[in-house]
Amino acid sequence: MFLTEEQKAILNGEKGDTLAKVMESVVRYGELFGADKLVPITSKYNHLVTSFGLKMIGPIYDLMNKLIEAGAISGQKFSCDPRPVDKNVPANFLQKLVFNKFMYSKQDFYEGQLNTLGLMEKDAFSCACYLDEVGNKPNKGDILSWSESSAVVYANSVLGARCNRNSGIIDIMGSVVGYVPHFGLLTDEGRKATWIIEVKTTKKPEAQLLGSAIGMKVMEDVPYIKGLDHWIGDELNDESCAYLKDFGAATASNGAVGLYHVDNLTPEAKELGDALISEGAQVYVIDDAELQRIYDSYPVIWKKPDATPKLCFMGCPHMSLEQLKSWTVKLEAALEKAGNKKVVIPTVFTTAPKVIEAFNNTEYAKRLEATGVIVSYICPLMYMNNPLCRKMPVITSSNKLRTYTTARYYTDEEILVKITGGKK
Repeated sequence: MFLTEEQKAILNGEKGDTLAKVMESVVRYGELFGADKLVPITSKYNHLVTSFGLKMIGPIYDLMNKLIEAGAISGQKFSCDPRPVDKNVPANFLQKLVFNKFMYSKQDFYEGQLNTLGLMEKDAFSCACYLDEVGNKPNKGDILSWSESSAVVYANSVLGARCNRNSGIIDIMGSVVGYVPHFGLLTDEGRKATWIIEVKTTKKPEAQLLGSAIGMKVMEDVPYIKGLDHWIGDELNDESCAYLKDFGAATASNGAVGLYHVDNLTPEAKELGDALISEGAQVYVIDDAELQRIYDSYPVIWKKPDATPKLCFMGCPHMSLEQLKSWTVKLEAALEKAGNKKVVIPTVFTTAPKVIEAFNNTEYAKRLEATGVIVSYICPLMYMNNPLCRKMPVITSSNKLRTYTTARYYTDEEILVKITGGKK
């Protein structure tokens, strides 16, 4: 790997032993993937995936302390993935005991470390850091040192930034030295599609279901999607961006997609079109039958498959402000149709703290509260990591949550029926 004189100096310890070790880690990481050089990070902010104060990750706290003690502070302010616990989310005494005493007992300590290292602000915790209210939205062409798979795929695809699917801790190391290895999705060649996806459904495909199908088929490759613009339009507005947020999270969790292109919609597809498609690209046709096949393939891993759901989680990744508003309207209509005033299953909508703040300043907040839905800032994945919560029959329309936990997937339409007590 080619290194500049400045990079060599850092590696050789001219700026201290700690920074040298960080640079060595970044260089070794790049060498593993065949990087030819290091390139400067150009985004204003970074994003870290490790946001949770798990008692068992002591080595991370030791690493953070060494960075702080050596003055090797992040060159960028950063946001983090969601907090793992919220007292407003339903949990019994034993579940709370496990959360607070055995799992996330180091949360306050770790957040103190993050603040010292360069957290954007006290409440900058969200997997959807690119939402306007959170304020960490990179520009087209920006070089990032992010992790969090759903944020990386959104930044690459919808915003046109450039970032590889980094692992946790590599994100902060890149930010500390100011460089990331040049390979993969940072290169023009690495951003070309090796799959053509032809969407031929008779109605708008469920975002999380379509993303799941594509992720499982292409795995870590780059897909170029044709026909989706027919259903979600050719403009990146609030509605289409919310769709792509959820769609991308499913491609990244059900597969390992770090970038997708949507014909006539995403920035690079609008600019370059079919020139983004590699010669010999494979074709995958998705119609109604294929989506049904994918849906039917999901395993039900509840102890009792016919159990009555005890909890519903929506918002993995975090919901946008417009999604909170639109779901409020849908809930009100569905409850009225079902003859109920409140949801019949405890339901939690998760979103960023700053989105909650903005939502509370709208007329919709009181209306949603009246339906019995709880709005929270937590990460549903971290909630479900509690072994006592894992045993609960939890439902969701998030394919990411379904993939990583015991939660059972249903489409948005099915979720709406279940939580309002209606009928199909």
